[in-house]
Amino acid sequence: MSNKIKVLVVDDSAVVRQAARELLAKDPAIEVIGTPSDPLFALETMKKQWPDVIVLDIEMPRMDGITFLRKIMAEHPTPVVICSTLTERGAQTTIEAMAAGAVSIITKPKAGLKQFLADSTSDIVGAVKAAALVNVRRLAPRGTSTPPPPKLSADAVLSNTLQRSGAMAVTTDLVVAIGTSTGGTQALEAVLTKLPAVTTGIVIVQHMPEKFTAMFAQRLDSLCAMEVREAKHGDRVIPGRALVAPGGRHMMLRRSGAQYYVDVADGPLVNRHKPSVDVLFRSVAQVAGANALGIIMTGMGDDGARGLKEMHDAGAQTVAEDESTCVVFGMPKEAIKMGGVDKVVPLDSIPREIIAYSR
Repeated sequence: MSNKIKVLVVDDSAVVRQAARELLAKDPAIEVIGTPSDPLFALETMKKQWPDVIVLDIEMPRMDGITFLRKIMAEHPTPVVICSTLTERGAQTTIEAMAAGAVSIITKPKAGLKQFLADSTSDIVGAVKAAALVNVRRLAPRGTSTPPPPKLSADAVLSNTLQRSGAMAVTTDLVVAIGTSTGGTQALEAVLTKLPAVTTGIVIVQHMPEKFTAMFAQRLDSLCAMEVREAKHGDRVIPGRALVAPGGRHMMLRRSGAQYYVDVADGPLVNRHKPSVDVLFRSVAQVAGANALGIIMTGMGDDGARGLKEMHDAGAQTVAEDESTCVVFGMPKEAIKMGGVDKVVPLDSIPREIIAYSR
C-alpha cells in the first residue's frame, strides 16, 4: 500500500468524484485517499495524509482551485493535475493554473461527465502516473511501470527524406524550434519573457489539449516583448514572432524561396501526441538544416528526441535543458542519449543561447 501513488480528487461534482474514484481505484499502482468537494475539505484530509498527486477542479465553492493551488505550491509543492471544462473561461483559468504550477490538464465537458471519464480512463490514469514522477518535490518513480503501447513515429506524418534545396547553404534566414511537455508552460514563460522584441523567429510545440493553446499563446503574448500567437496554416516565421502549435494539430516548417512558413495539419498521434515535437523537428531538419537552433526542454517521454537528432545530423545547433531545472527530465534525457544534443544548459541559460544564436 505504501508504494502506491496516493491521489486526492477535489471536485464539487459528485458525479466526477465517484467516477474518478472508481476508475483510478482500478489501477493497482494508485490509491485514492479522498474525494473532497472543495479545497477547505481537502485541507482537512491533507492534515491527516498528504497526497502524492492532486486532481483538481477550478470552479468550486468556498475557495476556487487557483487560490488553493497557489496555497499548496507556496506551502508544500505537490503535483497537481487540473480537471477543467472546455469553455473559453475554463481554458483561460486553466492557463492561469498552469502558470501557478499545475503540471497537466484533463479536459472535461459540461455534460455527459460520467461517460466521458469512463472513456478517458487511460488518459486520466496516465496523467496521474506522469504527475507522480515530476520534480515538484523531487519524487522518485513509484514501482515498475508497464511498457507503453506501440507508438507511431514521425514517419506517420512526414517522410524522413531530405527536401533541402541547393540554395539552402547560402540562405541567411534562421529559425529556432522548441519542444516541451510536462512543466513546459512555466519553462516557456521563463524563456520567452527574457527575449528581446527582435529575436529570430521561433516555432514551438507544447503538449497541450485543443482549445488551450490559443489562451496559452495569448497569455504569453501579454507578457513578452516578442509577438506570441497560436499558429495558423500558412503563417510566416519572422523575427520577433513565436508561433505555438495548436492543440490537436501537427505543425511543420515549410520554406518558400527565402522565407519560412508553417503548415498546420491533422494526422495520427505521433509518440502519442498531437502536436508532436518529432514532427516539427523533422520538418525543421529538412527545410532549414544548418540554419536552425533546436531546443528540447522539460517533458515526460521521448517525443522530440529523434527529431532533435535529425536536426543535429542536418547541421543545426541543438540544446537540451539540464536535469537540475526540469520538472521531468524525460525528453531531454532521451535526446542526450541519442547523441543529438550539442549543449546541455539550465533553464535560465536558454534565453542567452537563443539571443546569441539570433546575433
